[in-house]
Amino acid sequence: MRILLVEDTEGLGEAVGAQITEDGHAVDWVQSLRFAQNSLRTTTYDLILLDLMLPDGHGLDFLKTIRASGNSTPVIILTARDQVSDRINGLNAGADDYLIKPFDLSELSARVAAVARRYRGNPNPLIRVGNLEVDLHDHRIQRNGQPVELTAREWALFEGFLQRPGILLSRQQLEDRLYAFGAEIESNTIEVYISRLRKKLGRDAIVTVRGMGYRLETDET
Repeated sequence: MRILLVEDTEGLGEAVGAQITEDGHAVDWVQSLRFAQNSLRTTTYDLILLDLMLPDGHGLDFLKTIRASGNSTPVIILTARDQVSDRINGLNAGADDYLIKPFDLSELSARVAAVARRYRGNPNPLIRVGNLEVDLHDHRIQRNGQPVELTAREWALFEGFLQRPGILLSRQQLEDRLYAFGAEIESNTIEVYISRLRKKLGRDAIVTVRGMGYRLETDET
């Protein structure tokens, strides 16, 4: 997924960014609401991790604003404010989850995965696509009953296809899943990862539509 992290504390921002990246997601980390707003204008995100107390305003005001504009991107609030009333206010403002600082990074990963599953319309972490059985929670795949091991980047790309099975995805859409804003991308990066996925998932698992992009084959092969 492509995730926007809005957090002004250096140490926590670095730790959360590293954890989410290790999980296979692309992270854009900003430290103010102004930069968060600019990021939303130029990039489509799958999830926002939002601190509340920021140097140029309150995260709840930002959340209310984007919800009022029709932006339905899932939001997990990260904050040290632990009163029940604070959690209620956050959820009523449009947050999807609320995590109290300090928190365990593995719990954050689980919350991110759970919110993503809900927005895909399938809260069940176990799905089947063609001859592949996929555990979205544990990032495990079986092909015809045999385990398949993917790297974090391979999983991130594959997850993009899983979210839209049978739908054509452009090179740009796939690159956005793998790399944060400003990262250098080799011209053949997507082709390399597609080739690796085909070796592991099956030659016909991902179909090339020349000049347009790729799609995940949903029929068993």
